Amino acid sequence: MKRISLLFIAMALLALLVGAMFGVLAGIQYIFPEFLKETIAFNKMRPFHVSTVVGWIILCATGGIYYYLQEVLNTTLYSSKLLKTHFIIFVVCAIAVYISFATGKMGGREYMEYFPLITLPILIGWILFGINYFKTTLKQIQNWPVYLWMWGTGIVFMTYHFTEAHFWLIPYFRENFIKDFAVQWKSYGSFVGSWNMLVYGTSVFLMAKVKGNESVACGKKAFFFYFLGLFNLMLGWAHHSYIVPTVPWIRYLAYGVSMTEWIIFFSILRDWKKMLSADEKIKNNLSYQFLVSTEFWVCINLFIALLISIPYINYYTHGTHITVLHSMGTTIGINTSILLASVIFIVNRAMPQVTEQFKKQILSGFWILNISLLVFLCSLLWSGIKRSIWMYFSENPVPFGSMQEDLQSVMYVFLLSGLGILTGLLFIAFPLLKRGILPLTKK
Repeated sequence: MKRISLLFIAMALLALLVGAMFGVLAGIQYIFPEFLKETIAFNKMRPFHVSTVVGWIILCATGGIYYYLQEVLNTTLYSSKLLKTHFIIFVVCAIAVYISFATGKMGGREYMEYFPLITLPILIGWILFGINYFKTTLKQIQNWPVYLWMWGTGIVFMTYHFTEAHFWLIPYFRENFIKDFAVQWKSYGSFVGSWNMLVYGTSVFLMAKVKGNESVACGKKAFFFYFLGLFNLMLGWAHHSYIVPTVPWIRYLAYGVSMTEWIIFFSILRDWKKMLSADEKIKNNLSYQFLVSTEFWVCINLFIALLISIPYINYYTHGTHITVLHSMGTTIGINTSILLASVIFIVNRAMPQVTEQFKKQILSGFWILNISLLVFLCSLLWSGIKRSIWMYFSENPVPFGSMQEDLQSVMYVFLLSGLGILTGLLFIAFPLLKRGILPLTKK
């Protein structure tokens, strides 16, 4: 059943490239609203981009978990039929989501703007994943390392919060604005926290296997980070809804939790890097490069998260490009870097004799991606600051259109750096897909 897990990853890499392409097209439309307006307008292009990138994260994490359970942890999967059914459901749902967007028959909300009926088979897929995961691991693995707890928690909470995100379909929630708004933001924040459990669990797994020492996944600090991450998953969402009239202690607690989670992750990653010998760095160079890059992006995003979680600052930044900056920095700089490290680890493990040209192409893409992302985030930061000044500090604010024209040069930098991100991802994902994952599916 290794082949199915690799097909999950192949779909994920394809989603990464397609999602990045939609992002560039959406960026062009943001600057030139008439571009492709009659074919795919911005209100359709953005859902194409967001849903496809979310698909990249979920599919790659899922495929990696299935692969690691069978090929690295040497377990026998509880049910190959459940695995095949899970894969088929996700393929069919992906097609259905695209048809929903293309035809305009949508009706959903943020992250899940497709036709709501598609929710049901996706939910069934998560339930099948959970059954297969727990039936496999509970019987065959004793004394779980932290990454198994993180994966299991991510699957359970993804199933619940994916359901919760659709409570708006129930009149009890939909007909009360405050309830609807609060549940919407709570579910989305916890939904993201759930897939972070899958991704961060993968990062801890990789750190343990690259080092060849499970201590990084079994120590007190690792489990402290796990429980802190779980706490954040449950309560960290609240700083997104300061404007909702709710009891103050929820906001204070969410603020406190938001200040701590990534600090622990940064500490674990730094400690792991110190443990590696020079030989291990060379041997696992490609995966190592991507994992270490997350240290930089965690630091950057931690700083942004610290700022925008402060209520006074959040008031001025919420809804500006700074919120987008935080989201994109996390999605690309952290989640995507970890998942690409995972794919590279799988390819290197199955095909240890990769060519020097292959390595050079991946490393070229690595540098193009990271430099472009830095410029990309700087352009969003500057745009967010300018927009916040226009909204809250201008005594005689110019019209919105004039403000946007003043940002035109920054938006060109934003677009060019977005093209750089797409280029870097092409340099990385295309050879991984063509020379790595697809050949392995045929073996």
